[in-house]
Amino acid sequence: MSQSTDPVVLLEYPVDGVAVVRISRPEAKNALNSAVRHQLAEHFRALARRDDIRAIVLTGGEQFFVAGADIKEFATASPIEMYGRHTELLWDPIARCPKPVIAAVNGFALGGGCELAMHCDIIVAGESARFAQPEVKLGLMPGAGGTQRLVRAVGKFQAMRIALTGCMVKAPEALAIGMVSEVVPDDQTLARALALASEIAALPPLAVQQIKEVMLAGADLPLDSALTLERKAFQLLFDSADQKEGAAAFFEKRKPTYRGE
Repeated sequence: MSQSTDPVVLLEYPVDGVAVVRISRPEAKNALNSAVRHQLAEHFRALARRDDIRAIVLTGGEQFFVAGADIKEFATASPIEMYGRHTELLWDPIARCPKPVIAAVNGFALGGGCELAMHCDIIVAGESARFAQPEVKLGLMPGAGGTQRLVRAVGKFQAMRIALTGCMVKAPEALAIGMVSEVVPDDQTLARALALASEIAALPPLAVQQIKEVMLAGADLPLDSALTLERKAFQLLFDSADQKEGAAAFFEKRKPTYRGE
């Protein structure tokens, strides 16, 4: 296992094909400051280019996934200052990562932390997990996808309740409304996320990446256009060596070996 020497964001490789990105800023409850945002973007850009990495787990601490944005960095900022920071460029490497990203969330995922989790493709929540978009209580609103990703995840009525009141959503309720993928005991959160990532990493990466790309792109298209996109991606995969290997292994009753080709 390798690990970055950076004290804020650690990068680990616990098993073949799976990377773990860990936010470790416990003195500030893992709040997203400029340094953390830049480091996250750098790691995700690098992981997107690595052929040996097929799935990514994003996690934080035992009590805090991410407690929000670092308020000290924007409390007195002007609109032009906020515009000039172009933080959307730091979120894009996560949102557009071609590899499946699994969030392992224990404790609080508030504001920017909730938005960060929603940038992922699967969310495994510990029983202690708490999600919220409390920006309204500071006279603000979510600014990193909280209004748009939330409404797409849970629907208008739940999203409005969460964003307009800033209420805390506990893990069981988050599961019930479709805000997370599954809930597990806190001491199993990371292990479960790693198990899912390993399962995905063992599958043909071209097919995995096409599924992710088509599902995300198709969600905002009319159904007929989305189905066309799906059909073309489906047909394209028949040109992959992995598809031929999967079919051969099925008929030969053996375990397939996928190479991403």
